[in-house]
Amino acid sequence: MSVCLTLWLGNSKPTDYTVTQPTGDVTAAEGDTVTLNCTFETTYSGPTLFWYKQEENDFPKYMLKCLSQTVYHAPEIQKDRFNAEIKEKSVPLKIQKLQLSDSAVYYCALQPTVTGNTTTLYKNLWSKDNTILHNIH
Repeated sequence: MSVCLTLWLGNSKPTDYTVTQPTGDVTAAEGDTVTLNCTFETTYSGPTLFWYKQEENDFPKYMLKCLSQTVYHAPEIQKDRFNAEIKEKSVPLKIQKLQLSDSAVYYCALQPTVTGNTTTLYKNLWSKDNTILHNIH
């Protein structure tokens, strides 16, 4: 059985940072390892980057955050399967031992995220006719 991970990345362009992810689907078999890429530019020193997972018909959920050489996982995230590390100007998310339940939309964000300002997030997550932009396979 194959697992399809849909990558969706809204490229954010505030004056002090940008975050870019490749778009498209990643198809892999159960048990495989995949790496989802995310690059960033910032004027902040010591950036904090986050990865989120959005399952079909659900809101984005925090998975982990990366600070320099330290990674903090959400309590429900399996540390042995999900990992990320800031490398230069990228923060790739590595998912090991893929499971069907890993099928979702994944995206990264650079702090500051949407705390206190959800307008951009909701604008990016919904299309003009208010249907979800993502199709989970």
